[in-house]
Amino acid sequence: MTPRIRNSLIALIVVLVAAAATFAIVRPGGASHRGQTELVISAAVSLKDSLDEIAKSYTSEHSDVKLTFNYGASGALEQQIEQGAPADLFFSAGRKQMDALAKAKLVEAPNDLLANRLSVVVPKDASSAPASLDDLKSDAWKKIAVGQPESVPAGQYAQTALQGAQLWDALQPKLVFGKDVRQVLTYVETGNADAGFVYRTDALTSEKVRVAFDVDSSAAGPIVYPAAVVSASTHRDVAQDFLAYLSGDAAQDVFARYGFAKP
Repeated sequence: MTPRIRNSLIALIVVLVAAAATFAIVRPGGASHRGQTELVISAAVSLKDSLDEIAKSYTSEHSDVKLTFNYGASGALEQQIEQGAPADLFFSAGRKQMDALAKAKLVEAPNDLLANRLSVVVPKDASSAPASLDDLKSDAWKKIAVGQPESVPAGQYAQTALQGAQLWDALQPKLVFGKDVRQVLTYVETGNADAGFVYRTDALTSEKVRVAFDVDSSAAGPIVYPAAVVSASTHRDVAQDFLAYLSGDAAQDVFARYGFAKP
């Protein structure tokens, strides 16, 4: 073998090894990214803590699946899907957003997976707390945080309850609107609001607020979390499998620990 041929073979081997290294990026546990299916889940931000935990157990059993979460207000996520943003599964904090997508045939067979409660919270160190919706008229609570009713289901439920109590118009000067329920929670945690309407499950995640009272479910309406596979998904079977996992005992136990209930 001439030196020229030998050098050419060595160069070819180096190129092949580099190419193999590029396409075989190994994840912890020995699985390769190349063989994974990435599933994009658009989910209400109030589900973040529970879904992040559930994702760990699911992917430990399904190393060939990568879960990518897109958290936000349900209304904003609905609009993203309507505009063609990539998503395989939609997990909403309200039926209104899911029903709109189902009507447009953008999701398939929505299923109510969870139930929640609406709570009014105050800063943990607050000297006093309202005991009812009517108490919010008091000057003791100058700023009340609420999710944007147009896009945040928690804000819609709060609006429904306040309208039923003939308080929505009267409280307008006090209302501070958040882009999602976690922003409402932050307003109360930081003292930028004296009280706020959040889900019971969100209240339980914070050590900086306390629940003043739960809004009667008959006033706010039933709070349910439907989930559905997005019609445009290119991974429907995998999305359906993950949806079934969310309905199973292991995932439901996690949801229950975070304060969710079955609908």
